[in-house]
Amino acid sequence: MARSVRIICAGGLALGMTAAMAQQASDDVVARVEITGSSIKRIAKEGSLPVQTLSRADIEQSGVQNVADLVAQLPSMQGFITSSASVNGGGGGVQTASIHAIGTQYTLVLLNGRRMAPYGTGSAVNLASIPLSAVERVEILTDGASTLYGSDAIAGVINFILKKNQTDLVVEGTYNSPQEKGGKSSNFSISKGWGNLDSDGFNVQVSYAHDEQKELNASDRDFAKSGVHKFSHKGKQYATWQTSINSTPANVEVVTADDDVVLNHDLLTKNGCTQANTFSRSGACRFDYAATVQLLPELKRDSVFANGTLKLGKDTTAYSELVLSKFTNTARYAPAAQPLTVFSTDPVSGVKTVNNAYMGAYNSSIVPLLASQGVNAADVTDALLYYRGADAGGRTDEYRTDAVHFVVGVDSNISGWDVGASYTHSQNKQTDKALAGYMSANKFEELIRTGKYNPFVSTTGAAALLADAVLHQDLDVTKSKIDVISAKASREVFDLPGGAAALGLGADFTKQTYTDTPAAIAMGPNPGNPGWTDVEIGGGTGSQALDASRKNWGAFAELLMPVAKTLETTAAVRYDSYDAVEKNNVSYDPSGKAAPSGKLGEDVAKATYKLSARWTPVQSLLVRGSYGTGFKAPTLNNIADPLKNAGSSNAFPCPVKSPDPRAVYCRPGSSEYGLLDTGNPNTGDKALKAETSKQATLGFRVEPTTSLSVGLDWWDVKLKNQIRTYSQDQLYGVPALANQYIAVYADPIQKSNVLVAIRQPLNLASSHFQGLDWDTTFRTATPIGKASVNWTGTYMLKAEQETPGVGTEKSIGRFDSYDDVVFRVVSRLIFTLKTSDKLSNSLTVNYRSGYHDKPLTADDAAVRVVNADGTIGGVVAMEDHDVSSYTTLDWQTKLNYVKNLTITAGIRNLLDRDPPFSIRNSGGGNQVGYDGRYADPLGRTFYITAQYRF
Repeated sequence: MARSVRIICAGGLALGMTAAMAQQASDDVVARVEITGSSIKRIAKEGSLPVQTLSRADIEQSGVQNVADLVAQLPSMQGFITSSASVNGGGGGVQTASIHAIGTQYTLVLLNGRRMAPYGTGSAVNLASIPLSAVERVEILTDGASTLYGSDAIAGVINFILKKNQTDLVVEGTYNSPQEKGGKSSNFSISKGWGNLDSDGFNVQVSYAHDEQKELNASDRDFAKSGVHKFSHKGKQYATWQTSINSTPANVEVVTADDDVVLNHDLLTKNGCTQANTFSRSGACRFDYAATVQLLPELKRDSVFANGTLKLGKDTTAYSELVLSKFTNTARYAPAAQPLTVFSTDPVSGVKTVNNAYMGAYNSSIVPLLASQGVNAADVTDALLYYRGADAGGRTDEYRTDAVHFVVGVDSNISGWDVGASYTHSQNKQTDKALAGYMSANKFEELIRTGKYNPFVSTTGAAALLADAVLHQDLDVTKSKIDVISAKASREVFDLPGGAAALGLGADFTKQTYTDTPAAIAMGPNPGNPGWTDVEIGGGTGSQALDASRKNWGAFAELLMPVAKTLETTAAVRYDSYDAVEKNNVSYDPSGKAAPSGKLGEDVAKATYKLSARWTPVQSLLVRGSYGTGFKAPTLNNIADPLKNAGSSNAFPCPVKSPDPRAVYCRPGSSEYGLLDTGNPNTGDKALKAETSKQATLGFRVEPTTSLSVGLDWWDVKLKNQIRTYSQDQLYGVPALANQYIAVYADPIQKSNVLVAIRQPLNLASSHFQGLDWDTTFRTATPIGKASVNWTGTYMLKAEQETPGVGTEKSIGRFDSYDDVVFRVVSRLIFTLKTSDKLSNSLTVNYRSGYHDKPLTADDAAVRVVNADGTIGGVVAMEDHDVSSYTTLDWQTKLNYVKNLTITAGIRNLLDRDPPFSIRNSGGGNQVGYDGRYADPLGRTFYITAQYRF
């Protein structure tokens, strides 16, 4: 913390900046506009709530080409989903925003002040659906629980304002090329407008954009090309050990009453591991999965934006806007890692279960090797194979999002009231398509049963043999849709000593629908149940359809009161009401029992409020503050999700101990166990309750001269009844939780009983977030041109969660049990020199403070000592490793030497800084050696942009 404070003070400024952008006060009469965070039209100046504004010039200066990268650069953003998380990290092809690390689900993203369809059933939006080329400016309200937009915006609001009233034809293109191999990207956009609203009474604008990014593979970067990475720590040599027992050919575990032996056919017959990315260790062939993954997936986006405005009279204007977007995220990661069972003997019942599909290959390939390992084949009670589907290729998902956003509305002035009404229809369809690597278990087993493929031995031409089993189809299709009718009005209502008081009123009605349709590969493990899909090698199983909907409405009132010339206050209240979830289809649990349908959960409703004040005792000083409450209803998924397989856990020691009867299903050492997810459809006392929040801000801005503007905003957010599931660390590491949530599950993939953790959303936690946002700008004239410095940042004071039975977790500068990190300091410093109207240059310094790495015990088996001869030794604990701070420099120059032509060129990561080394990436995907959620793997990247206006 002390070092972070020194960094902040190094610029010669006190730690006292603000999160609101500086806007020069003016005595001129300007048009009244609606400011993000308020329903009342007023003079455009800083108000009582902190709002950051990014102009089009700011967007172009950033050098990015998509909305997600723009948001990721803002110091106030932490905890969002990045594209790298789609590489087997649960990202599912989405990219999101999160203000102050409070969470994606608490950050409301708007398009021209209106909600967009979420990618799931909450309010979180896939930023990939928003075309950056159509954005005029971005306004970020960093004070949460907006009475105008919805009290569920607990962390704040990001409002993308699209271009309007344009008449020029504008063509723009960008090309980005990293210095090293991989990750190239490009963008092209064209827009044209017709008509001037003031002189012609109408304006129509249309724009199209296409952008894409090529994949970046782990093999293209030395810092991430292997899961075995040597490093120094406190003068000693160690190595990461991110490898897998699931290998090609399969490692086989044979169990007898007296012993447990792992063997590999290649090792015993060929004196080594022969397949790519495998190596010998402790009698097995380990697979280096990190060498096979992407660091960044391939991205493609096509978008069309059209809007129109028509004057219907002196005070009445009709408008409409349409956004169409197609976005694909093609993510490739390691071949399928699949534990399978040849035969097993249930330790409780003594019943032996045999998978006859594997017996022939087992008898011919493995049984002859058992004697050399001191195992009598007749004594084997269990035979398990740890299979890696490398012969079928790396698993590749094409995550596609097709989005439609349509708005029609009218604004007018009636009897002194500024009134408006609009209808919004917004929807997106998300498709997860298997392109490679996944296999149908039925077809896979048939190939083994007939002797065409043997998973226990290296096979020439195996890829061709498995081709018929590899899936090329949709794995899952979800559709999310909202329809919103809204109306609002504002006017001056009475006079006060400081001026006229203004009243704003509004209401909105929303219907939300959501469907989830897993692919029906074939009849599943329960033939009488059409809700189940076939088993997927490398994927999930037991997926069930969901069709759910809900209606809600809200109303608000806001009163702005200038009680004195230097003081204005605002009071706002909102009421929200959500119906119970309507579930329209029948789903089943693994036993075939029908799950509930009809109305699920409870109706929830609550009133919230916001009080704020703005004080300007002198012209050069603004002091402001606010206090309010928030409310967030459970989502449709929280309530209605059917029980479904959620894959494998991280590696843990067995969570239950003998004499607990579940302990007989423990695996040796640290092992991966299963995860099952389900919704919480309960009613009455067990029903999910709404989350509630309290938030406050207090800040100032001081402008002692026309050249300097300095400010600071302190903010504080407290959450209660937070809806979460217990983390893997908690479920597998806290005995009381393991006793309650660890179950025995008949896994249809492994065809044997296994231990799983059942995760269900509960009103689980209370959280507290607190921090400081600053923003300072200094401008001056120099002998060579106009110079300016802008410094923005966030300093986190608190980020902690209280969970009953677990205690308080603090996540600033360290991992929490959900494997997330909150950075103490994130800042951005921009130096700009404009030598003439034709030439300007800028240098940007991006900074993130360091943090304590994921603590790893010897049970994690994730770090090993390096022997003096360079060989890899035994497993060690490492609980004191730190990830260093991360500073990068970006340079940009802009030229306007040809009329109507602007050329922008730049270099991101000018010093070619590698991401800081981490011993374990625990939450962002399959990448190893760094954390893709927090650092850019591209390295030094050159870009050039050309824009021409006709």
